[in-house]
Amino acid sequence: MVPTTYTLKEGSGVDKSIDILEHETVPKHEVMTKKEKEVLLNSLGITEKDLPKIASDDPAIMEMNTKSGDVIKITRKSETAGHVFYYRRVV
Repeated sequence: MVPTTYTLKEGSGVDKSIDILEHETVPKHEVMTKKEKEVLLNSLGITEKDLPKIASDDPAIMEMNTKSGDVIKITRKSETAGHVFYYRRVV
């Protein structure tokens, strides 16, 4: 398991720790339930294999204790739409 925080060294040599899932540049990631996944796939008329993939070794995914086949809902902020949702299948 990867640690929740990472230590970064800046030019000054001072260590700073960050929580990868709480960093301002990382959008919100959520593991969808089986029912949510079923509703999503039915509404889009696709199968699970049609979803874009996200690697199980992606730092955000590693923090979430996911398994292959889980579907992740990623919520990004948008200046024009407010929030935009992306869905990825863990591989």
